[in-house]
Amino acid sequence: MKHFHPDTFQNCTLGLLLGRANMLKDRILDSHMEPYGITAAQFKVLIIMAQFAVDTPAELCRHLSLDSGSMTRMLDRLEQKALLIRQRSEADRRQVRLMLTADGRALADQLPSIGANAMNQLAGVISSQELQALEEILKKILLAAGDPITIMRLGEK
Repeated sequence: MKHFHPDTFQNCTLGLLLGRANMLKDRILDSHMEPYGITAAQFKVLIIMAQFAVDTPAELCRHLSLDSGSMTRMLDRLEQKALLIRQRSEADRRQVRLMLTADGRALADQLPSIGANAMNQLAGVISSQELQALEEILKKILLAAGDPITIMRLGEK
C-alpha cells in the first residue's frame, strides 16, 4: 500500500518522528545509565549479550547495525571498564568470544530493571493499548521489510 507521494512528501514526518523517538530513547537510557558509568550504546551491548547469549563481535554488529570498527571501539571501552573480556576461540583462533566479567554480569543483572524504568519514562504518556498497538505496527513494518533480527527475535511471537 502506497501512503506517500512525491507531491506531498514534504508533509511526511514518519522518518523524522521515528528518528527523534530513537534519539529520545537513547537520551533517556543515557540518563538512567549515568550512575553506572556506561552509555545507552554500551547498555545495548551488555543487555544483548546477557539476554540473548550473544558472544561474538560479529553477532553484536548484526544486532546493533554497527560496523566492525565501531564495535571494536565499543568493546575496547567496555573491556577498559572491566565489564567484559575478549577471548580467542580455542577451535578457531581467528574468532573472538566475548564474556561478561563478574562486574559485567552484576551490572547485566540490573539492566532489565533499569531498562524498564527508562522505557516507562519514554512511553509513560501513552496507554497500554496504544503501546501494544505501536509495538505491533513497528513489528509489522520490520517483519515485512525482512529485518533479520526482528524475524529471529520477534517473528515467532
